[in-house]
Amino acid sequence: MADPDRPALTATHVLEYTYRRSVGAVLGRFFGELRERKIIGTLTPEGRVLVPPAESDPETGEATGGFVEVGPGGVVTTWTWVSRPRAVQPLDGPFAWALIRLDGADTAMLHAVDAGSESAMRSGMRVRPRWRAETVGEIHDIVCFEPGEAE
Repeated sequence: MADPDRPALTATHVLEYTYRRSVGAVLGRFFGELRERKIIGTLTPEGRVLVPPAESDPETGEATGGFVEVGPGGVVTTWTWVSRPRAVQPLDGPFAWALIRLDGADTAMLHAVDAGSESAMRSGMRVRPRWRAETVGEIHDIVCFEPGEAE
């Protein structure tokens, strides 16, 4: 039985992943296209477009083939509001995490939406990407999505 007069033992533990992952040909191409401010998906054998791209069809396990440019605009399919973002989140102020089905895609990708307020967010709203000033070929090249039509 624990002694209530003795403090509990504690230990600080930091969980880190101090390595970089090799992304392979499919995601490597995806990130390379982001550097050019383009978003691509892959085609399944049945002709569906997966975004983000995948090496195999999640339904059948068959290899995907071919790349297709999508978006850049899309539609919010579902979302959740973050009223108090943490330091590691993509935006400093309140925002939504949303699943966004880009024009030409059959699947949705998760990304942040800067709608300004929770009351401005809704499923079915059109969004467009806000690109980082200098793109480098990573998912953060899209700072977030924002309401409106793609330019």
